[in-house]
Amino acid sequence: MTSASTGPAQQARAVVIGGGIGGLTAALALHLRGWRVTVLEQAGELKPVGAGISLAPNAQRALDVVGLGDDIRSLAAWEGDGGLLTPRGRWLSRADPKLAAERFGDSLVLLHRATLIDLLAARLPAGVVRTGSDARLADAGDPADQDRPARVTTGDDAFEAELVVAADGIHSAVRRALFPGHPGAVYAGFTTWRLLVPPLERPFAQHESWGPGQLWGTHPFADGTLYAYAAALAPEGARAPGGDEKAELLHRFGDWHHPIPAILDAAEPARILRHDVHHIATPLPAFHHGRVALVGDAAHAMAPMLGQGGNQAVEDAVVLAHHAPADAPVDLAGYTRVRQPRTTAIARKAMTVSRLNLLRNRPAIALRNTAIRAVGLLGPTFLLRGMDGVADWRPPQREAYVRPGERV
Repeated sequence: MTSASTGPAQQARAVVIGGGIGGLTAALALHLRGWRVTVLEQAGELKPVGAGISLAPNAQRALDVVGLGDDIRSLAAWEGDGGLLTPRGRWLSRADPKLAAERFGDSLVLLHRATLIDLLAARLPAGVVRTGSDARLADAGDPADQDRPARVTTGDDAFEAELVVAADGIHSAVRRALFPGHPGAVYAGFTTWRLLVPPLERPFAQHESWGPGQLWGTHPFADGTLYAYAAALAPEGARAPGGDEKAELLHRFGDWHHPIPAILDAAEPARILRHDVHHIATPLPAFHHGRVALVGDAAHAMAPMLGQGGNQAVEDAVVLAHHAPADAPVDLAGYTRVRQPRTTAIARKAMTVSRLNLLRNRPAIALRNTAIRAVGLLGPTFLLRGMDGVADWRPPQREAYVRPGERV
């Protein structure tokens, strides 16, 4: 067996399986706490799945911990009028970004996932990230036994570590190894599309629009690029005839309000992403076992309707690092104790919102829309209450890793 985990004997070793947002944030947070970190990414390059990600105030504050919060805030697009519409363009409710920022401390920042990946990777020392590494958990280790570290193999190499972070996604192999009796991620009942197009000449209000059993959203990046997403109830595994997802979107959304037809006209068929949504409906018994901790989708894959999947992965990462000093016992039970109730509640809320968004029964839709309009009459901040306890989260010991003004 060859070991690539050499280095000073006194420096704690951490192996991160997965080079996505949660894995890289965990790697950076642990690095800043003094760990010798190795990131093992199966793909040949750090190429994130998905076009965009919304970073809410809770994730921005988590990224403050590793010195990236202000970098993210600088990417915020100008947010004008927006809100919730019907397919014909009738307003159900209007959103005021300034009120949201006042309530939660920051504005929502929408950016390309690749931008966030690049920012995180750039802060890690050279050689930390190893792509093309198909990692497998060989031994979860025993924190009560100093002579039994965790062990990860990649076929040609082996790594021993005092901590393994499993950030290997929705269908996590590490999760299956740790909890073989758990049902894992299951189909949520709907599929999603994501696409990017250049800026449009005709102005529009950023929006999310709800129709029977399907929805559409359009939001700009800071550079003017438009990020659009759609969702629809569909059988698991269903795909457009001949793989023509642009034709499928035109069939479903081509007669909806502006700018949806214009976006579809500008869309490149080969760049339209479609993925079925899976979530962990049955919570795991814990987010750790032995010396291994699960983060992000590996721990709590959730529906995207609250936009919190990636945000919760970032939270996981900094909370895990908070419970993992490099020079003292790691408190993985404390990590589970803090993260499991919060992520379970948010995942359940996300599925509740999904069912509300994707109603197909027209009388139920009419009742829902009437209720949304009525709530809007109670004041512009009333709808924001739905994100209380989510977007207002603050990380523990915020100042622990990076001093003000210091760059890694």
